[in-house]
Amino acid sequence: MDRVALRGLRARGHHGVFPKEREEGQTFIVDLSLGLDTRPAAADDDLTKTVHYGIVAEEVAAVVEGEPVNLIETLAERIARVCLKHEGVQEVEVCVHKPDAPITVPFDDVTVTITRSRV
Repeated sequence: MDRVALRGLRARGHHGVFPKEREEGQTFIVDLSLGLDTRPAAADDDLTKTVHYGIVAEEVAAVVEGEPVNLIETLAERIARVCLKHEGVQEVEVCVHKPDAPITVPFDDVTVTITRSRV
């Protein structure tokens, strides 16, 4: 299976279990790897035969900016569902980063990574 990847997509959301997270919001970063067969698009040099990653990026940003959830696990699941709605996308790996998570010790990042497929 071929891969189309988007790395470092940034959007502001109000996700989290604490009131401050819901009120002030924070930046979330999303990495995606979409599994599909790119051969038809490559053979005909035709965008309509692959996934339009610009549209996917806009849809993912809308999910992050949309209805708040408590867990980034839930956010990752919602993002995966949006990606799998695209014809041809058979599998998606979603990694949601929460670099400003409310943790009391020094850290670089918190991530949740999920893989979902049509099967």
